[in-house]
Amino acid sequence: MSISSFHPPVRTLMGPGPSDVNPRVLEAMARPTIGHLDPVFVDMMDETKQLLQYAFQTSNALTMPISAPGSAGMEACFVNLVEPGETVIVCQNGVFGGRMKENVERCGATAIMVQDDWGDAVDPAKLEEALKAHPEATVVAFVHAETSTGAISDAETLVKLAHDHNCLTIVDAVTSLAGSPLMVDDWGIDAIYSGTQKCLSCTPGISPISFSQAAVDKVQSRKTPVQSWFLDLSLVMAYWGGGAKRAYHHTAPVNALYAFHESLVILQDEGIENSWARHAKNHEALKAGFEAMGISFLVDESCRLPQLNSVFVPEGIDEAAVRTELLNSYNLEIGAGLGPMAGKIWRVGLMGFASNETNVLNCLGAMDAVLSDMGAKFDSGSAVKAARASFSS
Repeated sequence: MSISSFHPPVRTLMGPGPSDVNPRVLEAMARPTIGHLDPVFVDMMDETKQLLQYAFQTSNALTMPISAPGSAGMEACFVNLVEPGETVIVCQNGVFGGRMKENVERCGATAIMVQDDWGDAVDPAKLEEALKAHPEATVVAFVHAETSTGAISDAETLVKLAHDHNCLTIVDAVTSLAGSPLMVDDWGIDAIYSGTQKCLSCTPGISPISFSQAAVDKVQSRKTPVQSWFLDLSLVMAYWGGGAKRAYHHTAPVNALYAFHESLVILQDEGIENSWARHAKNHEALKAGFEAMGISFLVDESCRLPQLNSVFVPEGIDEAAVRTELLNSYNLEIGAGLGPMAGKIWRVGLMGFASNETNVLNCLGAMDAVLSDMGAKFDSGSAVKAARASFSS
C-alpha cells in the first residue's frame, strides 16, 4: 500500500461553517513553529488577547482562546460556572440550545428548558416566566445566533432579565462574533464563547471565550473542583494570564494561534462595525436573489442572521441532489437542515471572507442553473439580476 499526500479540492464554503479561510490566515499558519513559552510567542499571546477583547467589545481580563474547537469553549463555560445541584435555565430554539442542556446535566445540575420553535428568536417573556418560577436558578444560558436555523435573539434583553433575577449568563456566540453586533460589556454578558471558523475566516480548532469579573468570582468561590482538568480556567489562566512569566499548562497549538492572531488583525484592519455592515449588505443581495426565484426564508426578517440564511427547498426538488450537484459541478458547499428542518431547508452561509459580492452572485447563478435543470419554475436569470440591483442601490 502506498498513500500519497492529501491535496483537497478548492471549494467555496457557503454552508454553516467552516467558512472560506482568508489567504493571509493560511499563510500565517505556514510560518516557522517556535516554542509555546518562547518570549516572542508570549508577546503574540498578549496581542491576541487585546485583539480578542476588541472583537468581543470587552475589557474582561479573562478573555482568551481555548486550544480546542467551539464546543470546548461551550464546555469550558459550563464546567467552570455550574456546580452539582444547581439549577440552570436553558433557552432552546435550535440544535445548540440542546447541547447546552447536555452540558448542564453532565455538570450534575438541573436544566430548566425554555422552548421556542425552530426559526424563532428566544422569547424574553418565556424566560421571565421561567425565572419567576425558579428563583433557585443561578445561571441562564442561551444561543445568541442559532446556527441550525439562522435566528438571532435579543441578547441584551435576555441578559438583563437574568441579572434582574440574580443569575449569571452563558452565551453562545459561535456564529455571531464579527458578523453581527455583539457588545459583551455594554450588554453585561458574563460568559461567552465562540469559534474561529465562522465570521473570523480562520481555520477551525480554536474557541475564543470571555468571562466577566462576576463570572470569575464564581469560579474562584466554587465549592467543588472543576470536573475538567484541561478546561479548568483557574489553571489555564496561569498560562494565558499575561506578562512574561507563565505557568506551563499545555502545549498551545502554536501555528493555529498564528492563524487566529492574523484573523483578528484582519478584523481590526477592517473595523468591526464595517464587518457587521458588510455581512448585512451581502445578505440583502442574497435575499433579493432568492426571493426573485420564489425561495422564501425560514426566519422572520426581524430576527434573521445575515451570515446564515436558512431558505426553504422549492416543492418537488430533491434538496440533497441540489447540494451534491453544487459541490460536484461548482465546487460550492451549502448546508442541509438539521433536526426537524432536515430535508426542508438549505443553510447558506455568508461568513467572514466568504461574505463578498462575487460569492453571492456565483451562488445564485449556480443555484439558478441547477434548479432550472431540475424543473423548478421561476424566471431564470432573475436572481443574479436582483442581487446586482441590490448591490448597486
